[in-house]
Amino acid sequence: MSATIAIAGAGLAGRLFAWALSRAGHRVQVFDARPGPEPQFDGQGAAAFTAAGMLSPLAELEKAETAIAAAGWRSLALWPAIASRLSLRQPMGLQLRGSLLLAQRSDAGAAQRVLDRLRQPGLEAFPQPQALDPQALAALEPALRRSPGLLAWLLPGEGLVHPLDAMAALHADAPDCAWHWSQPVARCEAGWLLLDDGRRIDADWVLDCRGLGAKPQLPDLRGLRGEVIALDAAGHGLTRPVRLLHPRHRVYLVPRTAEQLLIGASEVESEDRSPVSLQSAVELMAAAHSVMPHLAEARIARLDRNLRPAFPDHLPRLQHEPGLLRLNGLYRHGWLLAPALVEQLLKDSGLGALPPSPCTPS
Repeated sequence: MSATIAIAGAGLAGRLFAWALSRAGHRVQVFDARPGPEPQFDGQGAAAFTAAGMLSPLAELEKAETAIAAAGWRSLALWPAIASRLSLRQPMGLQLRGSLLLAQRSDAGAAQRVLDRLRQPGLEAFPQPQALDPQALAALEPALRRSPGLLAWLLPGEGLVHPLDAMAALHADAPDCAWHWSQPVARCEAGWLLLDDGRRIDADWVLDCRGLGAKPQLPDLRGLRGEVIALDAAGHGLTRPVRLLHPRHRVYLVPRTAEQLLIGASEVESEDRSPVSLQSAVELMAAAHSVMPHLAEARIARLDRNLRPAFPDHLPRLQHEPGLLRLNGLYRHGWLLAPALVEQLLKDSGLGALPPSPCTPS
């Protein structure tokens, strides 16, 4: 039986819900403060557009709880199913060929502490890091052969998705949704939501996916700054996401395409939305250059920053009551966790499944 659905927020979670529910035959409306579905790159858009799109449940065990890793592995199983069911077959840049942990030999102590965390008791069900000697690393990633002093480990089964492509594909493949842009939502309650202009929208179900836009109703929600640099580097050669283990920084390199790389840092304890600072840019690019010296001739295509919604415990918060679902606080794990958490809320509410069957009747 179809229901009327009002979704607040058109970030990753909002688009996943809209895509799944519209394909299941529900009547879906989405309300978002942004002017349109495209990325803005001004620190104000959906955090999902700024994210690297790494799918790294094992690597996240460095700081996260085992529940985060378990949900991440579930999402790793869901992403290929989602990609295969997108009727437009738009590319998402999805690949699950593993990721790499790298460290300079001078940082071996810091690297060992991370590895000890990944190998602690109770994690036997998860794949274990595989040490790579210089020859094995060069064979796996020829782009790294010019850095023979690196310590390296392969994290099997991990991967990445291209956030810009995936966000566009989810939006384009939910054509029966009514997308209401420049419509910020002031409040979400069971069976109704209130727009900033005072209009009340009634629905059978309200789904609150506003991220930091929900802060007035979730006062312990805060923003954590993330910064990324997009490089134009034709022929860079990297095929897997890389995390550089460093005593002060957790820098990652992500191959977007054969011509573009993304460099980022995991988190900054700040709600500042101003442009990337000189110090941050220099530190990120220096770290990337230390791993791939041939990036010296790369060109800076974009500096971007955004705030990730997080609660004090850095765990996502799911709420389910009749007529209302909330999903927030995905922290730096948005792309890793969203499919599994959306699936859970759809199941709990009885609204559907993720991914829906290609033959689901309307």
